Amino acid sequence: MRHDMELSKVMKRLVTAVMVFICGAAGYQFSLLILKENWWPSMSLIHPIGTSVFIVLLSAACGFILAPLFWWALIKFGQFFESKIQNVSVSDLIVSMIGLILGLLLANLIAIPLAKIPGGVGVYIAVLLNVALGYWGLRFFAKRGDDFWNMLTNIDLKSKLTRSKKKGVDGVIEDIVGPQAVVSYPKVLDTSAIIDGRILDVAQTGFLEGTIVLPRFILAELQGVADSTDSLRRTRGRRGLSVVTELQKVKGLTIEIPEMSLRDLGRDKVDEALVVLARQLNGKVITTDYNLNQVAQIEGVDVLNVNDLANSLKPMLLPGEKVEIDIIRLGKENHQGIGYLDDGTMLVVEDGYRHVGERVKVTVTSMLQTSVGRMVFGRIHP
Repeated sequence: MRHDMELSKVMKRLVTAVMVFICGAAGYQFSLLILKENWWPSMSLIHPIGTSVFIVLLSAACGFILAPLFWWALIKFGQFFESKIQNVSVSDLIVSMIGLILGLLLANLIAIPLAKIPGGVGVYIAVLLNVALGYWGLRFFAKRGDDFWNMLTNIDLKSKLTRSKKKGVDGVIEDIVGPQAVVSYPKVLDTSAIIDGRILDVAQTGFLEGTIVLPRFILAELQGVADSTDSLRRTRGRRGLSVVTELQKVKGLTIEIPEMSLRDLGRDKVDEALVVLARQLNGKVITTDYNLNQVAQIEGVDVLNVNDLANSLKPMLLPGEKVEIDIIRLGKENHQGIGYLDDGTMLVVEDGYRHVGERVKVTVTSMLQTSVGRMVFGRIHP
C-alpha cells in the first residue's frame, strides 16, 4: 500500500512536469506567431525575447494550475477503465488489442486510395473507416478470442498429439507425423476417473488405446488430494497417483502431460478447463463425474463415462428371469427388502422385509438404468 502511494506521488509530479513543459512549449510557439504576424502591436515596444519569456511563463503557469485537474481526470478514467476490464482475462485483452490493431491497419490500407478524393472528403472517410473497422476488429476478436488464442498457444501441443511411434524392421523407433498417426481421438482424463481406478483395468485389457491427455493442473489437483490431512482423501489421492504410474506402463497407450494451467485455458474451474481443452484438441473426456458429464454434453464435447461402461457390461436381466440372492436389509418402503447381485447391482424385492438375512429366489419384474447405476426390481418367487 505504501509503495502504491509513493508511486502515485511520483506519477503526479511527472504529469505536472509534462503539463508545464507542453503548455510552455505551446506558449513559445504562440509567442512566435504573435511576433511574426504582428497581432499585438503594443507588444512590439517590448523586446521580442521579453515577450516570448512572458508568454512562456504564463503558459507554463497555466499548465501547473491545470495539472491537478488533468491528474484527477486521469485517475477517474483509470478507475472506470479498470472496473470495466477487471473480469476480463489477460488473454482476452491481448486478443482484443490484436483485433483493434488489425482493424486499424485494414482501415488505413483502404484509406490510402481514398485520400486522393478532392475536397478533403477522403480525410473524413478515413476517420470513419478507422473508427468502424477498429471497433469491428476489436469486437470480432473479443468474441472469437478463445479460438484465436487456442490456435496460437496449442500448435505445439497438437503437433505432439498427432505424433505416434512405430517400430521398424531393425527395431528402431521411428516417428510418424500426419493422418496415418491419428488412429483415435485424444482422450482428456479427469481426476474422478483416475481416483476411481477402473480406467486402469480398461486400459490393461486393451480396450483403451491412443493418446491420453493428462494436463498438469489435473496432476496438481491429484497431488493436493494425496497431500490432504484427511486420511480417506489422502488414500484416494495416492491411489490415483499409482493409477497414473501404471497407465504409463500400458502398451499401446501414450500419456501426454501438457504444461498448461487453468489461466492458460482462460478458466477458473477444473471441469470447465477440461471441456475447453477437449474441444481444442477435438478429443473426448474420460470421467465418472455426473456433473462434468452433463456440462461436456451441453458444450458439444463427447464423454466416455466409466460408469456407463461398467453398467453396459453388466449381464442383462429380463423380466421373468429368476435369481437367488441374500436379502441383507430393509428397503425405503416398509415392505421392501434389499439384496445385491454378484456384479453389485442392487435388487429391490417386494414383500422381502420378512426374509431379511435369508437367501431366497426372486423373479425379476423390471429394471431402472441410469448413469449412476442400475437398479433391479423383483418379487419373491412362490
